[in-house]
This record gives sequence, C-alpha cells and structure tokens, in this order.
Amino acid sequence: MPYLLLFSVFVIATCGLIYELISGALASYLLGDSITQFSTVIGVYLFSMGIGSFLSKYVRGNLVFVFIQVELLVGLVGGCSAAILFTAFEHVRYFRVLLYLLVTITGTLVGLEIPLLMRILKDRFEFKDLVSQVFTFDYVGALLASLLFPLVLVPHLGMVRTGFFFGILNAGVALWVLVLLGREVVWARLLRSSAILILILLVFGFVYSDKIMSFAETASYQDQVIYSKSSRYQRIVITRAPGDLRLFLNGNLQFSSRDEYRYHEALVHVGLAALPSPRKVLVLGGGDGLAVREILKYPSVESVTLVDLDSSMTDLFRNHDSLTSLNGNSLKDPKVRVLNEDAFVWLRDQKDTYDFIAVDFPDPSNYSIGKLYSNSFYRVLKEALAPQGILVIQSTSPYVAKKSFWCVENTLKSTGLKTVPYHAWVPSFGEWGFVIGMRGDFRPPERFPAGLRFVNADTVKNLLYFPDDMIARIPDVNKLNNQVLVRYFEHEWSEYIH
Repeated sequence: MPYLLLFSVFVIATCGLIYELISGALASYLLGDSITQFSTVIGVYLFSMGIGSFLSKYVRGNLVFVFIQVELLVGLVGGCSAAILFTAFEHVRYFRVLLYLLVTITGTLVGLEIPLLMRILKDRFEFKDLVSQVFTFDYVGALLASLLFPLVLVPHLGMVRTGFFFGILNAGVALWVLVLLGREVVWARLLRSSAILILILLVFGFVYSDKIMSFAETASYQDQVIYSKSSRYQRIVITRAPGDLRLFLNGNLQFSSRDEYRYHEALVHVGLAALPSPRKVLVLGGGDGLAVREILKYPSVESVTLVDLDSSMTDLFRNHDSLTSLNGNSLKDPKVRVLNEDAFVWLRDQKDTYDFIAVDFPDPSNYSIGKLYSNSFYRVLKEALAPQGILVIQSTSPYVAKKSFWCVENTLKSTGLKTVPYHAWVPSFGEWGFVIGMRGDFRPPERFPAGLRFVNADTVKNLLYFPDDMIARIPDVNKLNNQVLVRYFEHEWSEYIH
C-alpha cells in the first residue's frame, strides 16, 4: 500500500507541471507571446507553491481527509483553468487579474500536495527513504510532463482538453487514496460523492472541449470560424465572411483573401521581376502557399523550395478546397518541394544557392521568432544567395513600428549586403514594409508577369519612397544575445493597439 501511495506522487507531480505549462502558454498566447509573460506566470506559480508548502505546517487533524480535499480542488481549478481563461478572454475586463488569481490558487494547492503526502507516509518509511523516493517520483513526473506537453498533448489534445485530462487524473488520485485509506478518513462517503461529481464535470469538459473552444473563438473572432487546430507550434484559425477568408495564427491576422494579393505581389515581384531569368527560388515561412503562387508566374523558374516549420499549415493549404483555390494549388505543383523543418537549422546545413529568396516569417513578437531576424540568421541566409541573386524579407509596418522596420534593415545591411527598403498599403494591415538584400545595385523592374492586380512599374516607384513619418534613424542591429528587435516590436505595437 505505501508504494501505491508513492506512485500518486508521480501522478500529482506530472499534473502540477502541466498546469504550470498551460498557464504560461496561455498567457503567452492570449497576452502576447513573449518571454515576459511566460516568466512572470511561472514565477508566480512557483511562489504560490512555496506559499502552499509553508501553509501545510498549519494543517492539523486528519491529514488524509485534507489531502483528498486538496486533490479534488487542484483537479477542479487546474483542470478547468484553460477553459475558463479562453472563454473569459473577450469578456473579462481585468483578464490579467483572473489569470494570476487562477495561477496563484492552483500553485498554492499544488504546493500543499507533497508536504501533506510526506506527512501521511512518514510512519510507513524511514525518513531517508521517504525523501529520496518522493523527490525521485516528483522529478520523474516533471520530466514526463515537460516532454509530453509540447510533443503530444498540445498538438493532439489542445490546451483545454489537456487541462481537463489532468484534472481527471487529480480527481482519480483522490478516489484512489480514498480506496486505500478510506478507514482513516472522516466523512468518507461525502468525499466520495464530491470526487465522483467533480470527476463527472471534468469528463464532461474533456468530451466537450471542442465546443468550449468553438464558443471562446466565436467570441474572439467577428466572422464564422470554419477551421481551428492547435498544432505543435501554434493555434491555427480560419474564419469566413461573405467574400473573405482570413487566417489567424495565435490570434494574429496573417492575411485576408480580399487584399492578400497586395501583400504577396509586393513581397515577390518587386525583387523577382528585377532578375533576368531566375531558376531556383527559396521561400522561408509562407506555408499558406500564396507567395509560391506568385513565384510560379515566372516561366523561367524551375524549382521552388518552401521551408515551413509547421506541417499542419502546409497540409491545410495543400488540401483544403477553399484554400487551394486561393493559392492556386501551388503547393501541389511539381516544381514545388515542401520541407517542414526549422529554417535556421535547415539553412545552416544545406549548401545550395538560390536566385531569389523570399522570407515570409511571422512578425518578431517573441524571441523564438526574433532569432530569424538576427544578424546570425542573415549571415547564413546570405550564403544561400546566388552571386547575382536577390532576397526579400517581410519587415512589419514602417508606420506603426518604424524602429522595428529599420532595425531589420540595419541587421540585414550588417551582413555586407546592400539593402533596399520599400513598403505597400495593405488595407487589412495598413502600411507594410519589406527589405531587399543583394550584393549589387538594385534596378527597379519595368516588366512584370501578366495578370498582376497591384504591382507595376509605376507603383514600384511609389513603394520605394518613404515619407518622414516612416523613417527612424537608429543604430541597432538585432543579435541573438540582445534581441533588441523583439523589444522594439512589443513596445511599438502595444502602444498602437492600446
């Protein structure tokens, strides 16, 4: 029996870390994916665990009874927290207060668990064996949770269903302890009824997690949600309105089908049309296939390599009828090779060079993406560029985030490439910026593929002009060890939004 109780340490340790990871991931997703959100949530969670451990010494009387109550409360609060936070995000004015309140309650309850269980077990083991085995199970459970969360739970269950699942495990531990130590528990029948009721609630939440997320996303998005999925890397949502499809990644708009052609024509044709006869093209990011659609308008192009980390994105835009209609089935074109790999790692290991490179990553809103805007990455990118080749980087808004935009330009220029910044008006986003990099001088193209709706020789001249309110003279270069661009981006966009 004592060893069966010890196994519960493994379960509750796994559950405790999962709740911590869910809280940190949700804070990053809903409030802005930044190291600040994750760090503060984890800090508050660990501090609350310390409070719980401290308070455990004041627990008197029937320890088993209290431990079972704590398990049920952890299962209820921790298990429901993701669903509560997703649902409340658009409706609760002081959302951060609710977030940190749930983190504090969950952390405090989790902090109570191990001290109480050790006191229950102290007469069943020698002290040195008890400490050794409890902490062994605790750390092994933490390791399992840290591996399962990104590799299995988020991509296959999603955060809401994961929360309910581990809440069920906590409630299961409470029932398990009741079975093992029921004779030592007062009010055992009442506890059993409470545990069964909570277990039913958590199972109900687990089964209907998709409906809960649908309700939450209906409140978050103005238009009808026609597709939503949590991949290993991001939350993908597609909405539909009359005459419009929109893609959102982690709640951020990526394109609107009404005007995406302006963005993608500007991204591709200003640089690609300046090359006499491009053959090999590389696209980094751009898993929606829209940039590839524009590239395939050049008969001279023989091969396009698309490197996008998330297979859920490329699979979606390769197989969804409405989306393949939008991208012209570009990801199934025999000229196109799709690779689902980390662009930094892949680029560093490959030896080919390309006539044209389009870099279409999400904005540098966090440090994991910010590395793809660093001088270290751009130096590797430069090696993949053919001697007479041209590369172009989407570089956020030079109007809203002009320091961020010119920081990208500075960073690319620091590699020794000549840079040409330009911008385009995209109604869904506003003024949007791009930076060309090349070894020689840039000559604006005068001939373009037939059928373009926005870019032509006259518009390119306007795209290359910057008025004073879009210029910021800053010296900073974005480096891996400073990530100044991420700080610029967060500050500038937060001021604009709020």
